[in-house]
Amino acid sequence: MKPIQLISPVDGRVYAERTPLTLEAAQAAAARARAAQKGWAARSLEDRIALVKAGVARLNEMKDVVVEELAWQMGRPTRFGGEYGGVNARTDYMSEIAAKTLAPLVIEDSDSFRRYLAREALGVVFIVAPWNYPYLTTINTLVPALIAGNTVVLKHASQTMLVGERLAQAFHEAGVPADVFQNVVLDHATTETLIKARAFNFVNFTGSVGGGAAMERAAAGTFTPLGLELGGKDPGYVRADANLDAAVDTLMDGAMFNAGQCCCGIERIYVHESLYDAFVEKAVAWVNTLKLGNPFDASSTLGPMANKRFAQVVRDQIAEAVAQGAKALIDPANFPADDGGAYLAPQILVNVDHSMRVMMEESFGPVVGIMKVKDDEEAIALMNDSPYGLTASVWTQDYDTAAAIGARIETGTVFMNRADYLDPALCWTGCKDTGRGGSLSYLGFHSVTRPKSYHLKKV
Repeated sequence: MKPIQLISPVDGRVYAERTPLTLEAAQAAAARARAAQKGWAARSLEDRIALVKAGVARLNEMKDVVVEELAWQMGRPTRFGGEYGGVNARTDYMSEIAAKTLAPLVIEDSDSFRRYLAREALGVVFIVAPWNYPYLTTINTLVPALIAGNTVVLKHASQTMLVGERLAQAFHEAGVPADVFQNVVLDHATTETLIKARAFNFVNFTGSVGGGAAMERAAAGTFTPLGLELGGKDPGYVRADANLDAAVDTLMDGAMFNAGQCCCGIERIYVHESLYDAFVEKAVAWVNTLKLGNPFDASSTLGPMANKRFAQVVRDQIAEAVAQGAKALIDPANFPADDGGAYLAPQILVNVDHSMRVMMEESFGPVVGIMKVKDDEEAIALMNDSPYGLTASVWTQDYDTAAAIGARIETGTVFMNRADYLDPALCWTGCKDTGRGGSLSYLGFHSVTRPKSYHLKKV
């Protein structure tokens, strides 16, 4: 089979390549996962939690190599370290709530009846993980799936294929059996064939809308449940009563961090007319403090995008918007590392509207459009004028106002005075073309288990 190549955005070289499994080898891997599942589920919950936490602890010990590999694979500057803060926090939280969440809900326990609702592992969980936050997005499903008693097969994005290998290495060295958690390299055809054949009991996919549609087509008629986190075009809304400096700092960081390659990154901003000019001025100054450069340079705050074709999408959106009347406020000359390839200068666009692709289609890069609005009604209408719904960031001084606006926004998460953040105690979910299902929180355990009712009667 043709090897899958990982092209580093740092210098364009082939950083790694792996040969995907044949269909027969992939079927054997899925069969091993299924055979190992009952034994894994039979272990005590405490044992499973301890092994999962030990796997994450071992991953922490690999920090130096992991951070370096992340820079080579997807371009994130090494100054930002790995993804350990979120990995550890999410693992700890899901471990803490596991016993309570997975415990049977007793309806009656008397001399006549014992009635209760239990939660049972689904079986084999298949994770198809993305490259932009390759450890965090995997952990979101991997940790609760293993804790709940499932076995896991992980297929990582080709751009970050070494991440799956590191995760498997860490968990195996910590004592998780090899067949309980397997990392595999698969091509699209083999992936679809396995799903169609009901090789898995749950499929969690994070990626493009097109990829999600392909997953649904493969699973059609199998009744295999799917968790899909797909595209996003997350808005920020700055009300007249917002803290301007805090809004600029958080929203621009949300738009530019990780070269804009964040699932819940800020891709469009609506500012009340009374603050608009000041917000734009401060936003431009903020962006001009960034330094685009080699991710191994300690002074770089912005690295290359993960692939030059991703950067080209953003370049095309910017060029089209400018041709339609948008104004670009950042001079690319301020970012000499922009090479026309993976290294892309950040950009702020004004005079934009929703006829432009840059305001409607996912950019997933360091560009953001800013529009002036006159009131809440206009802002809400514009925020909802999108095929996506992952998060929305509302900037105001009042909880009730933020909640009232949030109730009218078609989104999975409502933020007030923060953005681009994931709270493990809250469900990570979306609506519309962003997908369906949810991870983390107690609902994250519900995604990888099924209810099972017990109605026991004494005669």
